[in-house]
Amino acid sequence: MMAVPAMANAADPVKIGFVTTLTTGAGAIGKDMREAVDLAVIHLGGKMAGRDIDVIYEDDGFKPEIGKQKTDKLVKKDNVDFIAGYIWSHVLMASYKSAVDSGTFLISSNAGPSALAGKLCHENFFSTSWQNDQTPMAMGEVLNQRGVKRLYIMAPNYAAGKNMVTGVERTFKGEIVGKDMTKFPAQLDFSAELAKVRAAKPDALFVFYPGKHGAQFMAQYAQADLATSVPLYTTFTIDSISLPRIGEQAEGSLMTMFWSPDLDTPANKRFVGDFIAKYGHYPSHYAAQSYDSIMLINSAVEKVKGDLSNKDAVRAALKAAEFESVRGKLKFGNNNIPIQNFYLRQVVKDDKGQYTTKIVSTVYEDHQDTYAKECKMK
Repeated sequence: MMAVPAMANAADPVKIGFVTTLTTGAGAIGKDMREAVDLAVIHLGGKMAGRDIDVIYEDDGFKPEIGKQKTDKLVKKDNVDFIAGYIWSHVLMASYKSAVDSGTFLISSNAGPSALAGKLCHENFFSTSWQNDQTPMAMGEVLNQRGVKRLYIMAPNYAAGKNMVTGVERTFKGEIVGKDMTKFPAQLDFSAELAKVRAAKPDALFVFYPGKHGAQFMAQYAQADLATSVPLYTTFTIDSISLPRIGEQAEGSLMTMFWSPDLDTPANKRFVGDFIAKYGHYPSHYAAQSYDSIMLINSAVEKVKGDLSNKDAVRAALKAAEFESVRGKLKFGNNNIPIQNFYLRQVVKDDKGQYTTKIVSTVYEDHQDTYAKECKMK
């Protein structure tokens, strides 16, 4: 008599590889993501469909080649069922084929390079974040609404930086009076570029500088005393990780995002409240997306009753995304990138004097990324 796979494997844990940056100056982002994953596991009682959860964390060291090595290890040695994480687009791109070609399901908890939403889309690749262009596209719309006619752009010269610039240029209707693509990750001094901004006298400055680059930029922007003459609009530059350090410099500033700590959904209230209670600080969007990655995986494992042997069934369960996301209901497009709202957020102080963000308005409702039409999946 043939053994039933689900029963045979019932004692085995659900193995999830999680690749992020836990060292270098970007380690604070990876720590936030890891905290969110740990909280998700706690919320699930440490089990998915009765099976223990085994999360294997790997540090990519902020380098594509290390990220690929760690992904290869998770696939070939650890035999994980799912891989999630990935902050950086260039790290994800280097690791992508190792995961999806092996038949392992890959869930990006942050990076959203355009190629993976379009021509390189794959049935085994999902995202709990966004495609890189979407957030700056929403910012372009905000700039139009606010009457900005002349814009200066600054961003790092790598995959995500290029996508961010493409996004804002796609929707902004005014004139781009200057654009600097700075070296990444080596460049942390932006004084020369800020001098060029001052000389150009734009109506506004748009920047994308994630992690420690954002904190460095904000400090130098304040030192240059540009705030009164050149209003700043950002994506992924100011977050809950950097706000305790740069709050005063960032107060009142505006950014676009699909999520905010004050988003009024039951799952988000539980996530944010328990995160603050456990870790003593607000979660970032990196954390929110990582939390959703685990909850997405759980929804699939539960739907197939813990039997991960049928890849088609697991894939269909991931696509269905039958769980309450921190953003509300998660709905995937044909390319497995979320179709979702994008909001204008502003940096404010909460009732305890801590810096956070609040939603000002909804910029896009049910927005699908531009590259979905290039994806051959239905």
